[in-house]
Amino acid sequence: MRAALKGLPPLVLASASPRRVDLLRQLKLEFRVVPADITELHHAEMTARELCQLNAYRKARAVAKRFPDALVLGADTLVYLETRLFGKPGTLDEAFEMLERLQGRTHQVVTGICLIHLRHHRQAVFAESTAVTFRPLDATRIRHYLSAVHPLDKAGAYAIQQKGDLIVRKVAGSYTNVVGLPLERLAAELERWVEA
Repeated sequence: MRAALKGLPPLVLASASPRRVDLLRQLKLEFRVVPADITELHHAEMTARELCQLNAYRKARAVAKRFPDALVLGADTLVYLETRLFGKPGTLDEAFEMLERLQGRTHQVVTGICLIHLRHHRQAVFAESTAVTFRPLDATRIRHYLSAVHPLDKAGAYAIQQKGDLIVRKVAGSYTNVVGLPLERLAAELERWVEA
């Protein structure tokens, strides 16, 4: 564990995502997993950054009410291209359509994070964005990718850590952010939390 993070209160991850659990373990922190039982909001008037931060806050707040003495971490990830948001696809046809729209182009992956400690009335909300450029993909390549990866629980219908080399040409920014948790920024925010 980073010496600077030893003063953290008990940590709770308000997410059922196995990818976020694996990423958070890389920080060598002890934490408990308590998924938030909320419906994610989608609002046409809000940017991806605003939506992710709002959903992360709502997840963290819902769990923090049950664990007021813990530091609760909520997170939400969205993919967007220009003004179009790509959440989790509902069907394989929708997943195909998402990859078809993203192919050959650069899109943004944004993750909103909320850290909240109810007992001490403290919270921090922030977002990290990463640019991801897809390879040109024809229908055969898209179908091949979708047969290799389960896309329905993934924003934008893809997982960079699963066969990502088949579809991704370049990543500019935090790789772990694309997976679901920007570890570099999160570690810095947790250090600030301890120091405050």
